[in-house]
Amino acid sequence: MKDQRDVFTSDAVTQIQGEMEKSAAEGVAKIKEYLEKQKTPPLNIAITGESGSGKSTFINSFRGINGSDKGAAPTGVVETTAVIESYPHPNHPNVRLWDLPGVGTPKFPADKYLERVGFERFDFFIIITACRFKENDVKLALEIKRMGKKIYFLRSKIDSDISNEERGKKNFNRQKTLDDIRENCIKGLHDQGIEAPQVFLVSSFEVHLFDFHLLEKTLERELPAPKRNAFLYALPNISKEIIKKKKDAYQAQIKYHALLSSGVAAVPVPGLSSAVDLVLVVGIVTKYVNGFGLDKESLKRLSDSSGVPYSEFLSVVTSKLGGTTITPELIKKLLSQLALEGTLTVAEEVSRFFVIIGTPVSMILSGVSTYRILNFLLDLVADDAQRVFEKAVAKTCEV
Repeated sequence: MKDQRDVFTSDAVTQIQGEMEKSAAEGVAKIKEYLEKQKTPPLNIAITGESGSGKSTFINSFRGINGSDKGAAPTGVVETTAVIESYPHPNHPNVRLWDLPGVGTPKFPADKYLERVGFERFDFFIIITACRFKENDVKLALEIKRMGKKIYFLRSKIDSDISNEERGKKNFNRQKTLDDIRENCIKGLHDQGIEAPQVFLVSSFEVHLFDFHLLEKTLERELPAPKRNAFLYALPNISKEIIKKKKDAYQAQIKYHALLSSGVAAVPVPGLSSAVDLVLVVGIVTKYVNGFGLDKESLKRLSDSSGVPYSEFLSVVTSKLGGTTITPELIKKLLSQLALEGTLTVAEEVSRFFVIIGTPVSMILSGVSTYRILNFLLDLVADDAQRVFEKAVAKTCEV
């Protein structure tokens, strides 16, 4: 369990403490204000490319959606994008991927393209190709750069290319083949006037392989701070690193929830040594479960795409928080286990938090307990997400 000594140390928390000393009501209002600011803002990602490049498959894969699911972007060997379509993430609807028609079509000529797709609404653009980037792609990229927005190039269907190369060569070298494809794309774009193009090799059917993790790191680095978490929460769990980053992002908000709990009426939990706002905990843990893709719908979609039976995923969700509705009764059951382990004994820390909060002991107990409980439950959910990821990847490696 985390050390509590440095929980309430940031400038934001110092301001909250000042308001709390004036009155609990003012403190609660300030905490809610900070939590509201931490909500992830809208993130709009534009996806464009020629027919057959794999745009729709990438959009579905990013959202954890299968092609046959309700709300999936239509896929096919012919042009399926005749109009601009918006596809929200099922668990994070503030994140939307926009499937744009290919540049140079009759309704979207190159010279009018950005105007007709509504350039300003998008945070960044991704151009996808299954072979090489064409003249219209380059024209579009140059115009987007001129207007001050980021653009990234995705070379799709790499899994198919690697498979074909391996069958056709006796001395097949996987890494050299990937390097050659990447360098060829970069050189082609550079020769057409794109300076330092960022090219990523991806497979929409195996997003945990190839360059998807490099794309994730690049976007995380280049997106403005308010948009970064929106992107992170919406990412599929394709690596241990992404799962850890999600956990860290959720963990950074726990101190605010703990302070909020210390300033509002708490609900007693029988058998525990402190008061806990169960309504608050249920809401936050539900966000954790949805954010890590452990809700019933997400697990079923992952089962369909990975070939792992849904029941096997449930078997590794040892907290029993995944695949179900989070209720106060379920939280109480888990917290009873926590209480038996002795991790909710907070008497030795009362004096420390009494000085910080400056309010009655009941408020101190509520804040400290909520902090510990949320960390405990976040650990459980993140560990479950790790096991689900490992099982899904193990199945993929067998195929």
